[in-house]
Order: sequence, then structure tokens, then C-alpha cells
Amino acid sequence: MRRLATAAKVVVLGAWLLVTLFPLYWIVVTSLKPQSEIFSLPLRYWPGEVTFEHYEELFSFADFGTYLANSLVVSLVAAAVVTVIGVLGGYTLARFSFPGRGAVMLAYLVTQMIPLFIALAPLYLLMSDLGLLNRLAGLMLVYVAMLVPFATIIMRGFYERVPVALEEAAQVDGASRLGAMVRVVIPVMLPGIAATFIFAFVQCWNELFLAITFIDSEDAKTIPVAMNSFITQYDIDWGSMAAATVVSVVPTLVLFAAIRRYIVEGLTAGAVKG
Repeated sequence: MRRLATAAKVVVLGAWLLVTLFPLYWIVVTSLKPQSEIFSLPLRYWPGEVTFEHYEELFSFADFGTYLANSLVVSLVAAAVVTVIGVLGGYTLARFSFPGRGAVMLAYLVTQMIPLFIALAPLYLLMSDLGLLNRLAGLMLVYVAMLVPFATIIMRGFYERVPVALEEAAQVDGASRLGAMVRVVIPVMLPGIAATFIFAFVQCWNELFLAITFIDSEDAKTIPVAMNSFITQYDIDWGSMAAATVVSVVPTLVLFAAIRRYIVEGLTAGAVKG
């Protein structure tokens, strides 16, 4: 009976894995097909002739390298700023009691319930008055403002899992509150910090609605905005779209691989006094 249950579990998990990975496989295969094979019937699950013409077109006829660099700069900078603010804000909300703390938490939670498009017109006018339209700095500023409340709430939850006794022990040994936070709490919090950074990075990397509203200049376009241009009134360039999707996934996979190792190290770092 136990073997049957194990076999059933393996079959279900294997089927789920195939369902999860097939869209990614199909995108990669589509990016390697000649244009004539993309819509050919019957469907070919592997290209009859492997070609890299869509990747060549992507970087030859479209300034995709600039779009990739723009997305990297915007996502990395915005995610780093959001994480730093979230670390400090979460610590304040978790460790200090002050008038209005509950109101701050409520305000942060309420902002997550408001549809983004409601604030779009005021945001556009504000960005226009500040001269931040078609500028990466303006897009970063909007992303930071959008993600800070959620990052702060997440970090507060992680801080509340860290025993206050760790900080008190460090302070007894002569460390200041800031020193105890940096040397004792932050190392224990590395998994939470990494998770917050990944969340912020992925949100910025994939965001289209705000980027397409505030960015119209070719020099400032990000990858989602550039990929949206493959969709025209009468046609969709599926080959270039698939190639752009594959290229855009690579930085995220690299980041996940790097942060994964960092998380494993952070799980055991800082809690044991040497």
C-alpha cells in the first residue's frame, strides 16, 4: 500500500512538473524555429531546422541590448532601495512602540488593496510636473513607492520571528542598538532580506502597466515595453517574442541561483555567538 501511494505521488508530481515546464519548453522551441514552421500543421515539438534568426533580429534590428540594460538598472536599483527601506521600516515597526504604529500598518495594508489604475492619472501629472517622464529615475521612484509598503510588512513579519534576546545579549556585551541590529539580527534575517529583494526585483522586471505609461522614449524602454511592441494591430511577431522571452528569463534565473546559495548560508549565520 505504501509503495502504491509513493508511486501515485511520483506520477502526480511528474505530471505537474511536465505541465509546469512545457510552456517554457515551447517558448524555447518556438524561438529556435524558422518563421515558416511556427504556424505549420501538424505541430512540430522540435524544429525541423534549428535557427537563431530570431535572436539575431532581436539584437540587430531592435535595440534589445539597451532595453535589457535599462531593465537591469531599474530592477536592481529599485529592488535594492526597496529592500533597504523595508529592512529599516520593518525593524522600526517590529521593535519600537510609538503612537500611530497601528495606523501606519493599516495604511500600508490599505495601499495594497487600492487598484493601481486609480492613482495612474495623478501619478502621470506628478511625473510630468517633476520632469520625470521618459526617464529611468522616474520609473525607479514609482516602483519604490509602489513596493515599499509590502516590503516593510514582509520584513516586519521576519523580524518578529527573531528573538529579542539576541539583541539584548549583544547589547549586554557592549554593542549599540544599531550594532546589535547589523551584527546579530541582519545575519539571521538574510533569508528574509533575500526573499524581499527577489520579490521586488521580479515585480520591477516584469512590470508593464506603469512602464508603458511613463516611458515612450526608445532609449528608456524596458524589456516588457519593448516586447509589447512586437504586438501590432494586424500581427504578432511570435518568433521575436519567444526569443525576447528566453533572453529576459536568463537574468532572473541567474539571480535566483545566486540568491539560493545566499539563503542557505543565511539560515545558519549570525545566530551562534563565536
